Amino acid sequence: MRNRLLALGLAVGMLGGIHCTALAQKKSSIYHKGWIDLNKNGKKDVYEDVSKPIEERVEDLLSQMSVEEKTCQMVTLYGYGRVAKDEIPTPEWKNELWKDGLGNIDEPSNGVYTGAQYSFPYGKHVWALNEIQKFFVEQTRLGIPVDFTDEGIRGLNHYKATSFPAQIGVGATWNKDLVHEIGKVIGKEAYALGYSNVYTPVLDVNRDQRWGRTVECFGEDPYLVGEYGVNITKGVASEGVANTLKHYAVYSAPKGGRDGHVRTDPHITWREVHQVYLYPFKKAIMEGGALGVMSSYNDYDGVPITGSKLFLDDILRKKYGFKGYVVTDSDALAYLYTKHRVADSYKEAVRQAVNAGVNVRTTFNDPNNFVKPLRELIQEGNMSMDVVNDRVRDVLYVKFREGLFDKPFREEENADKVVRSKKHLDLSLQASRESIVLLKNEGVLPLNKKSTKKVLVCGPMAKNQSASISRYGALGIDVVTGLRGIQEYCDKNLKGVEVDYALGSELHDKGWPDSEVYDRPMDNREKNLIAEAEGKAKDSDAVIVFVGEDETMVGENLSRTSLQLPGRQKDLVKAMVETGKPVVVVLLSGRPLALNYSARDADAILAGWFPGEFGGNAIADVIFGDYNPAGRLAMTFPRSVGQIPINFPNKPYSQAGQAHEGPNGTGDSRVVEPLYNFGYGLSYTNFRYSNLKIENNIDKGGKLKVSCDITNIGERAGDEVPQLYIKDDFSSIITYDWQLRGFDRVHIQPKETKTVTFEVSPQDLSLINRDMEEVTEAGTFKVNIGQASDNIRLKGEFKINKDIKFGKI
Repeated sequence: MRNRLLALGLAVGMLGGIHCTALAQKKSSIYHKGWIDLNKNGKKDVYEDVSKPIEERVEDLLSQMSVEEKTCQMVTLYGYGRVAKDEIPTPEWKNELWKDGLGNIDEPSNGVYTGAQYSFPYGKHVWALNEIQKFFVEQTRLGIPVDFTDEGIRGLNHYKATSFPAQIGVGATWNKDLVHEIGKVIGKEAYALGYSNVYTPVLDVNRDQRWGRTVECFGEDPYLVGEYGVNITKGVASEGVANTLKHYAVYSAPKGGRDGHVRTDPHITWREVHQVYLYPFKKAIMEGGALGVMSSYNDYDGVPITGSKLFLDDILRKKYGFKGYVVTDSDALAYLYTKHRVADSYKEAVRQAVNAGVNVRTTFNDPNNFVKPLRELIQEGNMSMDVVNDRVRDVLYVKFREGLFDKPFREEENADKVVRSKKHLDLSLQASRESIVLLKNEGVLPLNKKSTKKVLVCGPMAKNQSASISRYGALGIDVVTGLRGIQEYCDKNLKGVEVDYALGSELHDKGWPDSEVYDRPMDNREKNLIAEAEGKAKDSDAVIVFVGEDETMVGENLSRTSLQLPGRQKDLVKAMVETGKPVVVVLLSGRPLALNYSARDADAILAGWFPGEFGGNAIADVIFGDYNPAGRLAMTFPRSVGQIPINFPNKPYSQAGQAHEGPNGTGDSRVVEPLYNFGYGLSYTNFRYSNLKIENNIDKGGKLKVSCDITNIGERAGDEVPQLYIKDDFSSIITYDWQLRGFDRVHIQPKETKTVTFEVSPQDLSLINRDMEEVTEAGTFKVNIGQASDNIRLKGEFKINKDIKFGKI
């Protein structure tokens, strides 16, 4: 029988899943009112006293630890089916490495390994994790709890957790409050299921649309990504859970956007490293208080990040004040030896990584593989105990901050009440709706409910579910596809409207990806699929074509050579347009794609990204007008890979060139303008901007305040996304042409006016000068407020009269 709540009167509130008879007979003496006798010595030590400062508790515990116990805190054990052979403790655990403790256990019974018995129902999982935690609290000498970690970039990576759109879709919401709520849901469900540390969010600023992990990134702009990072971090932390930021650092800029075995050799200037790639990490740590960082696979300027004291200590800890612990991204430590070749043995790689600042080695093999060489290094005198103590100190600090020493167990019943609650599922649907970007609308959307009697839904993404299932997000969910969402909407709201379906095209042709560079004639099956869709389109009032890519084409290890629609998808769109029927193109993808034909000839385009569990419902709501779209692009849409790199922000004239007259900005030898610019997105209503006000208190030690009025001049309510861009007019170095320095998402009723105010700190206006100092220079600054980076409605300026210095970078 499982005891639901420890009946020991513990003020610390230790909850859930303990066998009461075993506890009473074997270890009840360690549980006291208000504290746990973790080292079983019959007295309350400093590290067991919740009233003591965390720093004192850490030092007291550290002073009692042996080398064996310290080194065990520096390693991860992957859960059952990944590395661990047992799902819950066995008597043999007393003979395993972790008899002396562990830093963390990653993905314990989360459902990735389908053979696990304790993934579901939720209370069963909590019971299993409590059983594991009991072992570390009761059976190890010092009773140091283990940190239970899990992934969570689009909802918690657990079986039947709440699912959210991919980060590239969340990035398109431009809604900081929504992102904060998503963080709270991830943290709340993690805590309820027994996890204490979640690997989220991905803060890689992605400047290359070809890169495979584009789908996992919020976007291309450091300010936008940084604001999301702060809000996710605060949301997770508000539920008593730590979060670990991915992937530190300069990870998203491999040479040529390549992925897989590459992920190395970023060609990035030192200023750009700080201003673009490190900026979101700095914000999430200094403003959000993040307690975890994952060190990345790549190098910078010939030095692997996982072996770089500059990145892991000087910048991360000394400059940003990071107090948490650094885990390695899988084989990032081993790569110092096997890939980067800066270490001549694995043991030397261990020495370099730990000295540089790695706290915990995390990868998919036996933790002995790391702990043994680490102990050998210590015994040989090649690893300083001062360094080891520093690394362990960070791990213990996080565990104390998480409350594991005082509340190591979780309540079984709570999980069933929390996970996938109605509130969480409603937020999931809201996120899916807000992520949708209306890219084009020639008056077709929303579809006329009265005149539309028959709709054809076609395309390879119409019934595709894999775009909303992720290795790093919720598992085992019932995905509402585009076709299903439209069918359900019509069945519920439009009785008598017929929804027909035709595949029209496979996701890609048989020769893909070689066919991206070598044209292959269309075979008979491909012709027949398009012909079938043509026939059905001619008998319909409107055609909705779902195109794009799925998780086999974008994601980790999956970069692209081309950004065109794969296979025969463009041919399908063209055939539908040529029927003369209204054609709505719905793009489901993990990256911007070159939709040149659709942009010119289709009637409407929606970017739905990888839209989450309720993506089909959200898309139907937009198509039929029940929801007014307001998503904005967090990444530039190129017309061709030949334009890459093309992104925002950029240096003056760096993306200009030969532009002359014409719809594409076509010059003498190339197409210059992107298809859709950063921040772009349409609505079913229109807004007027007015009354720009600039209040500059920076010279007085305050902030810059910029406000304006926004009026909904249309006939229906909608969200508007005002964007603040600032430009340093003249400066000691070349700065970015314009930089995003504020944004909001505001719901406005027809004829209603709302005032939006942005606050900008002096540091948000800084540059890195020729002496590599961060400084806000005196001078004139230009201000733009608009609906996109290329659609400015209001302009102004202000002056700063004296330099403000923030120190060396």
